[in-house]
Amino acid sequence: MAYNFLECNRDQMYLMPVSLREWLPEDHLAWFIIDAVKEIDLTSFYRKYRNDGWGRAAYEPGMMVSLLLYAYSLGIRSSRQIERACVVNVDFRVITANQNPDYTTICRFRKENEEQLAELFTAVLELCVQAGLVNVGVVALDGTKMKGNTSLAANRTYAYLEKEVKQMLQEAKEKDAQEDALYGKDRRGDELPKELAQRENRLAKLKEAKAQLEQQAQEKAALQEAKIEARRQEEEATGEKKRGRKLKEPGKTPEPKKAKANLTDLDSRIMKTSQGCVQGYTAQAVVTKEQISVAAEVTQEQNDVQQLHPMLERANEELTAAGVTKKMGVVLADAGYYSEKNVLAADPSGPELLLATIKDHKERQAMKDKVCPRGRIPTGMTVKERMERKLLTKRGKALYKLRSQTVEPVFGQIKECRGSGTFLRRGTSAVNSEWRLICAGHNLLKLWRSGRFHLCIRQREVCWA
Repeated sequence: MAYNFLECNRDQMYLMPVSLREWLPEDHLAWFIIDAVKEIDLTSFYRKYRNDGWGRAAYEPGMMVSLLLYAYSLGIRSSRQIERACVVNVDFRVITANQNPDYTTICRFRKENEEQLAELFTAVLELCVQAGLVNVGVVALDGTKMKGNTSLAANRTYAYLEKEVKQMLQEAKEKDAQEDALYGKDRRGDELPKELAQRENRLAKLKEAKAQLEQQAQEKAALQEAKIEARRQEEEATGEKKRGRKLKEPGKTPEPKKAKANLTDLDSRIMKTSQGCVQGYTAQAVVTKEQISVAAEVTQEQNDVQQLHPMLERANEELTAAGVTKKMGVVLADAGYYSEKNVLAADPSGPELLLATIKDHKERQAMKDKVCPRGRIPTGMTVKERMERKLLTKRGKALYKLRSQTVEPVFGQIKECRGSGTFLRRGTSAVNSEWRLICAGHNLLKLWRSGRFHLCIRQREVCWA
């Protein structure tokens, strides 16, 4: 008596359907990404290629864009992992039309189209707008610390850099003297040995890091001088000396043992987090109640207070480019963005600011313990007191609770669910492009799960017909 099993014959011809269309169900994310990319204007990508048919054939840019967006939406960002997936994963083979671009091709395409890939964020946002997913009545702004493609151990103090540069320059001088004695002053010997060439590259890197620290010191000195001058003018105007500690005179040179630069990624900075310090960047995002990111940028600043108005301006630009005519109604942000200067600098015709003035856990406790204020706003209240009063009202409490339901889950989905908590590229421009591509992938997932994209396309086709 024979077993009644389904046959497992690995030598069978045409084990998979001949048509790629039958490899995945119609509602699969891969088909959705392919359809979405068809709706995006990729002219800026095609401009880089010859249109006369000469030269070696390149992979079609639309396919490469689809591949990167699909991979990033799944949290796969390593070019080697993407190459591997193009061989072993059916969904990736559908995306690439059964082609296998290697990791160097993927990496080169990403590097050469850095700006164009960053602009995909706006194009994806426009698709979300067309599908009716973007409601800007209430938005939340927040930042999250992201590790860079480097380590804290790669930091060097200004004193170390200065000593190393002097030592290497002295070694180079001695080597030149030896070669002059050996070959003659005006004659050149053989090419430099590989190890010496590497030292020359290292010297250039050390000089660049040293110059960066010196520039940062000068910028800090200029800011400090401006603060001292503003305080002096205020004291002269009031005729009274301000209370508090006197501002220190600025130093225009880096502190030898405190100023540090990272030799692996000069643009990265030391960031303090709840788990300790990391070497990286701060990723900023403005997010709607539907958890759609409407602005995404990377900054080197650890503190968020300087990012409030630049991020709101960036959000306005992105929304305008995506075809949104309505203005943002209310902006929610934690205490990191609050300062009296930020509140006073707000545009009267712009969105209403609802900013916490104390740390989040203290703010939540205050909302529980304190009674909701009633009646007219008392006269003589400071800017901070007025903001605190607004947060304690019924409306303020209801609105501020939305902050933790909008932007924080987006960071959790990106960093924890899709494992994108570390940047793979180096340099502010490259990292910014990577962050915007990550957020574009996030928005595409939201659009796919909403089920509105195909409906939107069908409705447009009916209108065009």
